[in-house]
Amino acid sequence: MKSKNDVSTMEPENVLVFGSMPKTQMIQSSHLVCTNFSRLTNASVFYSSSPLTLMLPLLLLQLSLGSAAILVTFYLLRHFGLPLMLAQVLGGVLLGPSLLCRIPGLLNMIFPIRSFLLMDVVSTMGFMFYFFLVGVQTDIWLLKKITKKSFAIGFFSVAVPMILTLGMSLLWMQFNVNPNEKKKVDRLPEIAKAESLVSFQIVSYYLSELRVINSEIGRVALCSSMVSTLCSTCVVTSNILWNQSKDDLSRFFQSICYGIIFAALVCCILGPLLLWEMKHTLGGQPLKQGNLVVLFIAVLMSGFWGHSFGLNIYFGPLLFGLIIPSGPPLGSALVEKLDVITNWVLMPLFFVKFGLAVDIFALSLKTYFKVQFFALLGPFGKFLGASLCALSCQMPQRDAIVLGFFMTFQGVIELDLFRLMKRKQIIGDEAFSAMCLTALIGSGVVALVVPCFYDPSKRYEGYYGRTLAYSRHNSELRVLVCIHEEQNVPSAINVLATLKPTKQSPIAVYMLHMVELMGSATPLLMRQKRPKKLSTRTRGSAPIIDAFKIFEENHEGLVSVSPFISVSPPQTMHEDVFQIALEKGTSLVIIPFYKKFHVGGAVYLSKRSLKIANQNVLDQAPCSVAILVDCGTLKTLHAIWAGWSSSEVAVIFLGGADDQEALALAAKMTGCQNINLTLIRIIYDGDFPDKYMEGIRNDNESLGQFQTNISGSTCAKYWEEVAKDGAGTASVLRTLENQYDIIVVGRRHYDTFPLLSGLTESNENKELGVIGDMLASSDFLGNTTILVVQQHTDNSHSE
Repeated sequence: MKSKNDVSTMEPENVLVFGSMPKTQMIQSSHLVCTNFSRLTNASVFYSSSPLTLMLPLLLLQLSLGSAAILVTFYLLRHFGLPLMLAQVLGGVLLGPSLLCRIPGLLNMIFPIRSFLLMDVVSTMGFMFYFFLVGVQTDIWLLKKITKKSFAIGFFSVAVPMILTLGMSLLWMQFNVNPNEKKKVDRLPEIAKAESLVSFQIVSYYLSELRVINSEIGRVALCSSMVSTLCSTCVVTSNILWNQSKDDLSRFFQSICYGIIFAALVCCILGPLLLWEMKHTLGGQPLKQGNLVVLFIAVLMSGFWGHSFGLNIYFGPLLFGLIIPSGPPLGSALVEKLDVITNWVLMPLFFVKFGLAVDIFALSLKTYFKVQFFALLGPFGKFLGASLCALSCQMPQRDAIVLGFFMTFQGVIELDLFRLMKRKQIIGDEAFSAMCLTALIGSGVVALVVPCFYDPSKRYEGYYGRTLAYSRHNSELRVLVCIHEEQNVPSAINVLATLKPTKQSPIAVYMLHMVELMGSATPLLMRQKRPKKLSTRTRGSAPIIDAFKIFEENHEGLVSVSPFISVSPPQTMHEDVFQIALEKGTSLVIIPFYKKFHVGGAVYLSKRSLKIANQNVLDQAPCSVAILVDCGTLKTLHAIWAGWSSSEVAVIFLGGADDQEALALAAKMTGCQNINLTLIRIIYDGDFPDKYMEGIRNDNESLGQFQTNISGSTCAKYWEEVAKDGAGTASVLRTLENQYDIIVVGRRHYDTFPLLSGLTESNENKELGVIGDMLASSDFLGNTTILVVQQHTDNSHSE
């Protein structure tokens, strides 16, 4: 016999031993859960015994049902653009008495009272690691980026709803004359406080899911929500400690002192352990399994110490997570190891327990509408405080409205606060169900409405003509080079070296190291001037920046390099690319292809997460784009300075705007003594339809201008090949076998182009176009680097 409220971590076998001891002391409580210890032995359906009578098989079934329900709900909701967090909450609610457990007998069979003890232990463990991940993913250095505008928005996002809800609740209490409802009405101020709080982690999660976290308004929302979270934490912590002290001022300050001592204990004991861990990780060594186990044990111990100090058991893991530097390398490794097991195995049990406490059919309309009034008044106050403050700070009206919506998001942390209030009997069952239901519906509606109001890509509309073809001949060439990893550096610098920087036409290189965001809720975009001063999150960028700086020194006065570092999710990496391209007025963006190929054309490395970033850049970039494809074995950084005495570059021209842009890029390479440039034009052996005539005239004009520029040059030549169809084009491409170091091609060509007939069906990599894909996956080009060019035109957003 065991108390329902008693938390135990004993395994079933230990419980059996514990129950069989002759002098077992039973815990006296008004809430008892009886368990027959003799039934903890093996059971099987083949012996007329149900496995559901045992605690462990029952727990496994509950875990499986929770994960399956969330998975199914997620696949149904993602078609509407709703995030995983809503699917998790809704999946737990659907398993409870609101839907599935309304079937007679099913609730007592799958979720009997006796199973709640083990469910409490496992879900508490999962939630501890969830709070640890929240701390790891929170970048406390974001506080340095808080401006007066973001501080004002964050403060009034909490102050306005607090004043509205508290004022209305006090007014309601003043005019309440029904003595039977006095106890319920007295709880309204607590409901008002809970509905006025803002969570940074939840706001950043939704911003990431809506793919606006890298936008300008997303950055303002992050900084503002950080301020709101600090204000909310002060309100919640003081409220909880005051309730625990039972209005005793000395006990209240004693609890605060315990919290400060505990925080110092975590920083002084776990801090040095963390520094030792980082020393090994940042030294270039991968994080070993033993190191991870030590950190996970530290998470458990932080929860134990916090509980021993009389604090919430989640406070320790959260504090420990906060002192871990977010992002790579340590934060990313921890999130990568913990994310799946926490969110898909342990946390589903928390959502199942949460859903079992929500019964929408037990709600009375009177209670529901009364609680919902305050539940909606809180988000309305957040919206009002954020949007009005943003408007007063000269923010555009549409952006201010969207920012107000961002500050109204609610999620797991708010729901856990509601659950805590219910456990402390601050609110009743009906109020709890109503508040959870309103939070679920409200966040879902806002997530659907925001994309209709705000699309970050619209700010790039109307930004046309930033191309190589339309740039002045003797002017500075501005190029944005994106790097994913060190292996992209040699080929990228080799391409830049072919662009013939001169005093009349220097090159301004804006290097952007794009680091995939894992283990942090805050994206980062920074200009790095001093490689030796890199932070722990960006220390891996040092070799890349050094290589570009050496390239700048070797072309002193002709090349300037400005390094940037972007740490962001693949879904929003393009926002940082576009921001730099717009601010610096670049004519070309060079991005590496997400696949790498062997000499034989086979793929040996593929980062599919970066495919999203590449496609977004191609679809929305405010200037021309070139995709850099590495073929062959990996090159070392020494290849940058060697082997350029005689380099062969080929440009393949079929026709179209992208081929014209490739031709303009080739024009930048002419005149360089160590570059031998060959322009190969493939001509269709037949009559073109009338719809192609205007394009053909533009092609001939570009070719005529190019031939004029290379006339008399011994390092450039031009020849033509004739083909009838796609097979003829492929034959021409095969004549290029092992002849060139770099091949430049256009990405797109005319629709239903005869020269590509029969080739489009086998185009596996759409980002490279038909010709680029054929060359990249070919087995005859050896170590050739391929540059696939897309011109920025009015129709650059369509294939």
